[in-house]
Amino acid sequence: MRFTASLAIASVLAFAATPVLAQGQNMDNMPGMNMPGMNMQNMLGMHMMAVTVTAVDAGTGVTDVDAGGLKLRVHFPPASLVGIKAGDKITLHLSFTKP
Repeated sequence: MRFTASLAIASVLAFAATPVLAQGQNMDNMPGMNMPGMNMQNMLGMHMMAVTVTAVDAGTGVTDVDAGGLKLRVHFPPASLVGIKAGDKITLHLSFTKP
């Protein structure tokens, strides 16, 4: 369950970081990035992945994406998906932590 929670946090970070990073800002200065128990120095496997949105459930926040043939299902807060639709190209910023 911890891995799932960490993956969910990484997914939220991925979606939230895209516009800020596009503006050349540092993730450490992003509003909302100070989640309890989250320490950017402890993040492992950090990487970015360009994906195409294939489906969005605005009610649950579950979003299906395709990363060059690799199909992923990620979760975001539903309110953050306003304006996101199938066919949109986004960048996921992923990482995980170990307990």
